[in-house]
Amino acid sequence: MDQLISSLGNATFENYVAADSGFTEMAYQMSAHVLTLGYAIMLAALLYFVLTMKTVAPKYRISSVLSVVVMVSAFLLLLVQQQNWTGAMVYDADSARYILGDGNDLFNNGYRYLNWLIDVPMLLFQILFVVTLTKSDFSSIRNGFWFSGTAMIVTGYIGQYYEVTSPTLFFVWGFISTVFFFHILYLMKKVITEGKEGAPAQAQKYLGTIWTLFLFSWMLYPGAYLMPYLFGGLEPALSETAVVARHITYTVADVSSKVIYGILLTLTAQEMSKAEGYDYEKLNDAI
Repeated sequence: MDQLISSLGNATFENYVAADSGFTEMAYQMSAHVLTLGYAIMLAALLYFVLTMKTVAPKYRISSVLSVVVMVSAFLLLLVQQQNWTGAMVYDADSARYILGDGNDLFNNGYRYLNWLIDVPMLLFQILFVVTLTKSDFSSIRNGFWFSGTAMIVTGYIGQYYEVTSPTLFFVWGFISTVFFFHILYLMKKVITEGKEGAPAQAQKYLGTIWTLFLFSWMLYPGAYLMPYLFGGLEPALSETAVVARHITYTVADVSSKVIYGILLTLTAQEMSKAEGYDYEKLNDAI
């Protein structure tokens, strides 16, 4: 077992837990079920965004199109993530625990980062097609979202490979990623503040809720990144509880920042559309 652990190198801490003590039936199944729930919600949300696309005026529909892109990407890559989890672990009857299998397939959170590399720019661009910027330049904000969003994901992706082997590098790359993260928060706050100006009252309320949701859901990601150290202090905790907590945290964050966020943007666009004379319900009645 010690030889196996020493051979894991820059594998994420989930693999170290599997090699060290393994996972109980409850911990393994909770992780598998949470991962399954994640991609199932994305598939259900895909149907929602397709069906509600015409409930907003044509000028706002690009936001719904981007939600569809996000849902397809998230569904496919989170499906692979779940299969990666079940494929990397096998049940050991002697210990009554799930341990690393004999194959070369280790569990890797990198699939999530690949998903975010596609989704984060799309999520940030979405709101720009719903609100009207009164002071800021559209292209400048869009480019800022793209640059900081991409840089945040890439640096976080690099850092996660050092969470067991080099805590220093893990925290350094995590800090760099956080700098870009706070720049995104700054830009999003600016966009929402300007977007409220002149918007219908109900749309303003939705935009306020979006900002609260954005803070809540995006703050979960650094927490999940740091999860091994939240349980272990200065050394990563080889704890199955930390593994399950990370899976749950990432899933809640993904559902909140993609699905609920997208729904709120749709509701905002519907209010904006009504204020501009486009009422889908009345158009249907007329037909």
